[in-house]
Amino acid sequence: MKKIIYSLFVLVAIGNFVSCKSEEKKEIIVKKETKVAIKANFSVQNADNKINWTAYKTTEKKPVNGRFEKITITSNGEGKTIKEAINNTEFSIPVSSIFTKDSGRDFKIKKFFFGIMDNTKLLSGKLVLENDSIGYSNITMNGVTKKLPFKYTVNDKVFNLKTTLKISDWNAEKALASLNEVCKDLHKGADGVSKTWNEVAINITSTFK
Repeated sequence: MKKIIYSLFVLVAIGNFVSCKSEEKKEIIVKKETKVAIKANFSVQNADNKINWTAYKTTEKKPVNGRFEKITITSNGEGKTIKEAINNTEFSIPVSSIFTKDSGRDFKIKKFFFGIMDNTKLLSGKLVLENDSIGYSNITMNGVTKKLPFKYTVNDKVFNLKTTLKISDWNAEKALASLNEVCKDLHKGADGVSKTWNEVAINITSTFK
C-alpha cells in the first residue's frame, strides 16, 4: 500500500512539474510576439504636395502655368528626416489630374499631347538625392525612361525641387507638334509665328506636417 501511495505521489509531482513548464513556455512565446510599432517622422504621402509646371508658347516665350492635382506614392516615401523620406520615393501622377484654370486648354493637353504619346495615362518616376542640393528622377513618359537632374532645398519642413524637362528627351516631338497644331492660332506671337517650346519648367513643393 505504501508503494502505491508513493507511486501516486511521484506521478502527481511529475504532472505538476510538466504543467508549470508548459505554462512558463507559453508565457515566453507571448512575450516574443509582442512588438512595438515604430512610426516614421515624415511621410511624403501625408505631406502637402504641389506639382507646378510652366510651359511656353510664342517666339516671345510666353509662360503657360499649370499643375497636377494628384500624386500617388507607390513605394517608400517615409523616413526619420525629410531627406530620408524623399530619397528613393517612387510615385505616379495621372495626366488626367492636369489643371490650368482653363478647361478647354486642359482638354487639349490631355487629348492632343499626352493622348498622342504611347501608353501615357500616368507619369511615373523615382526620386534620388545625391547630396544636400542635387538629385535626379527617373521619369517614365511616352514609353521612355530618362534621368532628369534637379536641384533641391530643405527649409524647416519644406522640400522644394526645381528642374527643366525637355520634351524631345522622351521622343515626344510628335505630341508637341500635335499640340502646337491644335493651338496654332493661340500660340502665335506678334510676329505671326506659332510656336510651342520644347522645354517645361517644373517646381515641386512638399510641405511636411
